[in-house]
Amino acid sequence: MRIFIPPENISKHQSIKAPPDKARYLLSVLKSQKGDRLDIIDGKGKAYEVEITEISKKDVFVNIIREIVMNTESSAHLVLCQGILKGEKMDMVIQKATELGVREIVPLITERCLVRETRKVKRWGKIAEEAAEQCGRAVIPDIHEPVELAGLLQKSSLKGLIFWEQGGLPLSEAIHKVDPAKPIDIFVGPEGGLTAEEVQLAEEHGLVRATLGRRTLRAETAALVSVALVQYLVEGNEGC
Repeated sequence: MRIFIPPENISKHQSIKAPPDKARYLLSVLKSQKGDRLDIIDGKGKAYEVEITEISKKDVFVNIIREIVMNTESSAHLVLCQGILKGEKMDMVIQKATELGVREIVPLITERCLVRETRKVKRWGKIAEEAAEQCGRAVIPDIHEPVELAGLLQKSSLKGLIFWEQGGLPLSEAIHKVDPAKPIDIFVGPEGGLTAEEVQLAEEHGLVRATLGRRTLRAETAALVSVALVQYLVEGNEGC
């Protein structure tokens, strides 16, 4: 069992109070008792084994026993720049991308986005937090505020791939055009895909156009397939 506690609330020398939602889960769902042990993560890469030292009706306090190593992070720093999807589709992409090891998620506003305004960033952060707890990560991806595609492309530091259903380099070739030692931006469109003009603009700003094959995938499928394949190819090339 792992729970997230913000790093500013973690002290090796003092009793640590579990956040209210985590305390409710420990008490109501897991029926935790004094003396039980569990792991906590700080969302930034550190994890600790702790022991429950005090329980009240609403509060749970723990003490750190030892710091533990959670060797679950990918060597690839992947940044998923995802055209905002409707409803539960975006929730699912956030959850699964976290499980797959993405470090950052940037919700993109593109020409064909059906959702152009959202107040769900906090909700998406919670989804990423719970996914990290479940899959054994000590790092919780940063969920950025939504941004217009054209505005994001103005950042000269962007380097990566843009996937387009109408064609591009095979991923096995495109992957050699990015630097695996630096963050790799993965651009995927919303329902309806990216326009030709958007793809051209992306290429003008240094992104490499790539394809996931002959079939047209749903946006949420394309996001997760692209993340999984890029990660696999980057990590595989490290041993070459």
